[in-house]
Amino acid sequence: MADQNKASAQEPIIFLDNISVTFRTRTGSLFHPNLVHAVQGVTVKLMPGETIGIVGESGCGKSTTANVMCGLQSPTSGHVYFKGEDVTKRSADMRKKIGRVVSVVFQDPATALNPRMIIHDQLLDPMLVHKTGSTQDQEKRIDELIQMVGLPHSALRALPGQLSGGQRQRVAIARAMSLNPDAIIADEPTSALDVSVRAQILNLLTDLKRDFGLSMIFISHDIQTVRYISDRIIVMNHGQIMEEGPAQQVFNNPQDEYTKTLLGAAPSLLHPKLGQ
Repeated sequence: MADQNKASAQEPIIFLDNISVTFRTRTGSLFHPNLVHAVQGVTVKLMPGETIGIVGESGCGKSTTANVMCGLQSPTSGHVYFKGEDVTKRSADMRKKIGRVVSVVFQDPATALNPRMIIHDQLLDPMLVHKTGSTQDQEKRIDELIQMVGLPHSALRALPGQLSGGQRQRVAIARAMSLNPDAIIADEPTSALDVSVRAQILNLLTDLKRDFGLSMIFISHDIQTVRYISDRIIVMNHGQIMEEGPAQQVFNNPQDEYTKTLLGAAPSLLHPKLGQ
């Protein structure tokens, strides 16, 4: 039994095995459309409790990679595994199962949340869809979630438009946590927020990772932000992985010229004392 648990602990939460994603454009002829290779031959393993930062400029393929991870995009080639199960070709039941394993925090909470639903109902919705617990259990979980992200209980009766951008992102994080996922994919979760709020959201994500043993994929164009929150960094450009390694190694001793360019061109948007 111990060996089985050990093997399970060593199994990736998400494993992208040599995936590629190709899109057809509207340019070119009917029989010979032009193709965009958004992702090319990417292999990523997210282990339990690990945070991987994926960094690169706009159009580098990092968000497409994240969409494959969470089931929003099917790969053109390659395989996707969740906890050892091949989910490359997903049925409706499999998508639901993936939703229990992986949750997503999107870039702009204003568009990720339903503007006409109060916060209470937005947190309840995933539990209703997945039919988890009794009504009493669900209400208890909602109270836990709102406290977990540092919002007052009164926020549950508010509409998203009545909250600040930082508060809305806290709600989005609470909703992502509602089903106790194994991993969270955070796609540019701070880029739509004021600089003063970004550090708070990063600290919240770091605390949740520590307290609940979460795995996390953190996507950003700011390599300094990625360095702060990540155990391992993947640098992408033109749909390919240019460099990969422990965060401090990539930051302090970059091997690829593109990584060096990113580090030189992107001053930190965080307070210099953050994390000290």
